[in-house]
Amino acid sequence: MEHGEQKAVAPGIGPDKKWLAPRTITIDPLTPVVGAEIGGIDLSKPISTQQLTEVRDAFNAYHVLVFRDQVLTSEDHKRFGRLFGRLHVHPYNAEKAKVGGTPDPEIYVVKADQSSRYVSGEVWHSDVTCDPEPPMGSMLHITKTPEIGGGDTCFISAIRAYETLSPVMQEFVRGLTATHDGSKLYVGAHGNSPPPGGWPQATHPVVIRHPDNGKQVLFVNRGFTTRINELSPEESAALLELLLRHLEGRVEFQCRVRWYANTLTFWDNRAVQHHSVWDYFPYSRYGRRVSILGTRPQA
Repeated sequence: MEHGEQKAVAPGIGPDKKWLAPRTITIDPLTPVVGAEIGGIDLSKPISTQQLTEVRDAFNAYHVLVFRDQVLTSEDHKRFGRLFGRLHVHPYNAEKAKVGGTPDPEIYVVKADQSSRYVSGEVWHSDVTCDPEPPMGSMLHITKTPEIGGGDTCFISAIRAYETLSPVMQEFVRGLTATHDGSKLYVGAHGNSPPPGGWPQATHPVVIRHPDNGKQVLFVNRGFTTRINELSPEESAALLELLLRHLEGRVEFQCRVRWYANTLTFWDNRAVQHHSVWDYFPYSRYGRRVSILGTRPQA
């Protein structure tokens, strides 16, 4: 399908998504497992109750929703985000706000150019799982893309990753917890000095239950997870690496979003992980992200 085209999709896409019956939007799956493009909706205007219900249903089924050709102001962006909950303030923005260094703490700027040392999201991760209550989802609106192409974002279904573990391994990891530490990414990968109180740190179950559809999710990620608490350091390192490789190495768990200017992608932080591909240096990419506050992950 060419960029900008829309096609209507009949209800019943995918063997586990037959309950979807959209009337006011279109759904074009990226893969049967994860990801879909959503058409027939203009996010620069307030959306109807029926549209919101259908977007929620699609989000609960596909966990990564792509909206093309959305010309949005920051207020439009935040209005759409608030339909799903209170907006989250990223730890970077929280520190900047204390000294008046960010004009809008709820907007997290995602940019890279010829002077960048790293790009946001280059390590596989779920957003800010070092928080005790990580964001339930994030919405990234890209307005500038590299002239040479590139800059895609890849997503993993951590639900499917859990489902494909052996029954014995599923039972074992369900009883474990893991430490998620902001300093692993913000200091170790990005080289930022810690704030006076340190970066956030939290303990979460290794397997969580998705609060909206009840499915079990493998909830460890390379960006923030530092150890499995119930095991020795050697056991923890070995098992954690096994689980991370299982998540990251299976292309059948993944979808890939290609960005065009004025694309908004909304992903479910409780069900997927993502990785931003930095293959466009020294060209530029720019966007804004809002995230929605979630609840404490439950085993």
